Amino acid sequence: MTLAAPATVRTGGPAHSPPKITTLPAWPVASILTLYPLWWALGLGVLIFAGMAVPMLFLLLRRRVAGRPLLLPPGFGWWALFLMAVVVSIGALGVDPVGTLPEHGSGRLPAVAYKLAMYLSITVLLIYAGNLTERELPKAKLVRYLGWLFVVTVAGGFLGMMAGHFQFTSPVEMLLPPGIRGKGFVQSLVHPYAAQIMDIVGGAKPRPAAPWGYTNTWGNNFCLLVGFLVVAAWRSGRGRHRTLAIICLLASIVPAVVSLNRGLWIGIGVLVLYVAVRYVLAGKLWIIGVVAVAGAMLTFAVVATPLGGVVSARLDNGKSNGVRSFLIDRAIDGFTSSPVIGYGGTRNTRGGRQSITVGESAGCERCGNFTVGGNGQLWQLLYAHGAAGTVGYLGFFLYGLWRFRRDRSAIGVAASAALVTSFSAMLWYNALVTPLAFMVLAFALLWRNSLERTPTERTSTEGDETR
Repeated sequence: MTLAAPATVRTGGPAHSPPKITTLPAWPVASILTLYPLWWALGLGVLIFAGMAVPMLFLLLRRRVAGRPLLLPPGFGWWALFLMAVVVSIGALGVDPVGTLPEHGSGRLPAVAYKLAMYLSITVLLIYAGNLTERELPKAKLVRYLGWLFVVTVAGGFLGMMAGHFQFTSPVEMLLPPGIRGKGFVQSLVHPYAAQIMDIVGGAKPRPAAPWGYTNTWGNNFCLLVGFLVVAAWRSGRGRHRTLAIICLLASIVPAVVSLNRGLWIGIGVLVLYVAVRYVLAGKLWIIGVVAVAGAMLTFAVVATPLGGVVSARLDNGKSNGVRSFLIDRAIDGFTSSPVIGYGGTRNTRGGRQSITVGESAGCERCGNFTVGGNGQLWQLLYAHGAAGTVGYLGFFLYGLWRFRRDRSAIGVAASAALVTSFSAMLWYNALVTPLAFMVLAFALLWRNSLERTPTERTSTEGDETR
């Protein structure tokens, strides 16, 4: 099986009549991104990706039946391997690894079915966004949508800071039976709230989460989306847009620091370093001055304001370090016990780090019964889907980075930077649902760039690369 070439599915029509051309409307993708705050408020949130996958799949199939080719992304064989591993690993749901709480496989099935449905929905989003033409949805407009979501992320950060206890019952939540809507997992999907209240540096304090559900997801999406805001503002050619983007970037420092999210801080460093290296290699040395000025401004903002104390307090309080190390050890142990297909899903530990008799309670929700595979996409892949799933997942995105490495456009650099920062994020963040959605949209932008470049542009780019 060749993984390097993009796959194409073609349906030929009768010899005497040309095939009917059916365009793809942009509204399924556009409505997800532009109206996401509304979906969050309604209680749909991440569920909108599954909901919109239905019309997207229908429209793709309709266009294929009409005779227009259906393209699959380059390296899709890797992603297909991952999806197959997710399905096959379901057969191991009934296994109770050493040190985990016993449970019947059927009890674990709902969460696993939800994740599988979301993975399939994200796959449909990837294929749909990649098959949209420049006339149907310009890449610049898709970048603006993603940049808009960075603005939404910053706004959600300030909401979490100033009204950390803000929450409300969504319309979808109201429609659910009390026995279902009261479950923690269901609450995380349909109950909007501004922040997670956590004791990290002494005393319970709000950490921004809106509209992404979790503080870690908020930080992950912050890194994935920030580059698209910059590209959207600078490509607009309007000084007002650039000024507003700069104001938004400067303002974003506050919730980014107050979130106490070390993974976010590392991700921003990875993002800046990658972009700087790409531009330096392209001969654009002015990026060094931009990074130096931005770094100086950031340092001043942290040192000359109370934000510096927040950073110091977070670095001095690594309460989660022990739990993370414990869960990584458990994930690796589980991987070595079932290295090919994993266990199909996560498991809860028996007890905590110190003793198997320590468990979660109303007075100490974080004392035990930790979720193995819940502290990073990499550890979840290894534990839940084994080597097959991990290789397929990583192989797809790594192949994309290699395949599109010559794309030096602003959109290409921003999209590849988003994928690069996601690799550092997978050490401590889980990707499903919205981070993975933004990752595949970044991949789709790179893919469409490669399809829409003219032969002359390809030759010119390749020539530049050799000089």
